Amino acid sequence: MSITIALSKGRIFEETVPLLAAAGIVVTEDVDKSRKLIFDTTNPEVRVVLVRASDVPVYVQYGGADLGVSGLDSLIEHGGQGLYQPLDLQIAKCRVSVAVRKGFDYQHAVKQGARLKVATKYSTIARDFFAEKGVHVDMIKLYGSMELAPLTGMADAIVDLVSTGNTLKANDLVEVEPIMDISSRLVVNQASLKLKQRTLRPILDAFAQAVAAKNA
Repeated sequence: MSITIALSKGRIFEETVPLLAAAGIVVTEDVDKSRKLIFDTTNPEVRVVLVRASDVPVYVQYGGADLGVSGLDSLIEHGGQGLYQPLDLQIAKCRVSVAVRKGFDYQHAVKQGARLKVATKYSTIARDFFAEKGVHVDMIKLYGSMELAPLTGMADAIVDLVSTGNTLKANDLVEVEPIMDISSRLVVNQASLKLKQRTLRPILDAFAQAVAAKNA
């Protein structure tokens, strides 16, 4: 039975490549030089599909892929329904944080019962975080260029992924509160786990061994 793996371009793809190689799976083309979305691998039973990071859990849940690699942020926003999550791959590490423009009095703005305008694409994470602090949030859903929201006065704060913090600095924003650490997880379609175990199990085991060896 053939196996389809859903990945997203960029850091997750690049850091998954060594794990795939440990399972004897190498994509046969340079994905950065191709417009294709489906790629063959050196394992005739395995193919890789490239989708948006936020869509990886959806493809796996609905059987468009048998397994995938997804950031914890995307999994929380998706809800994780219908997914088996056997392994934290410890790759593509970053954090979700609150950031504001320089000079903004964040501590005063988040006093108990305050109201805050927050721009983010991580609305579930942001809403839960501020609810715990007792802060009312007006959520503004954005999908890119998050840093513009405080600079144009559209929002008081943003909730976004932060890695080095260089993008925030370049736009005169400051990280004021980390929310959670993020890494990427292996996610598996539950039906595939039962029906395609002969093909899937060696891949899952190879991923687990590669992660264990890397962290040893």
